Amino acid sequence: MTPGTATCQLQLEINGGRRTADVDPRMLLVEALRESFDVIGPKIGCGTGDCGACTIALNGEVVKACLTLAVAAQDAAIVTIEGLASDGQLSSLQEAFWDHNGFQCGYCLSGMLFAAQDLLDHDLHPDDGAIRDAISGNLCRCTGYEPIVNAISAAAQAARSRIDKSRGSNEGAA
Repeated sequence: MTPGTATCQLQLEINGGRRTADVDPRMLLVEALRESFDVIGPKIGCGTGDCGACTIALNGEVVKACLTLAVAAQDAAIVTIEGLASDGQLSSLQEAFWDHNGFQCGYCLSGMLFAAQDLLDHDLHPDDGAIRDAISGNLCRCTGYEPIVNAISAAAQAARSRIDKSRGSNEGAA
């Protein structure tokens, strides 16, 4: 930051914890997360919203953090890739990416996971075309996309199986 530049206090809920930092009012949200809050999951990629490396959930909506000024997120609830795991356990979607080699360098992982979760929140029966469409706003230079599509498909199948099992156990209890 340039000497003499005014800062403003930014308060965010990040992955369930309330955090405060002084930031340059011109700073992008992805920069503030990484530089002021030490949250390194969202990556700085293209800076134009095309690659998805900076993807987060902002008040429950999947957004590209390189397209948002940090100050515009004042008091927002943010979930980053670090917040997808719970009590040290990967989410079922993260496990599917692991099991199906859906990532290599990890640079695109935030965008792919958030896009996939958003899809699965609305459709547990996506075909490959729907999966490819859902992740189309994210660039991966390592996997060739096939392992990512396979991972998302497997996560959808696992979610359907969990629902079927819970329905079956509820019917048996009646």
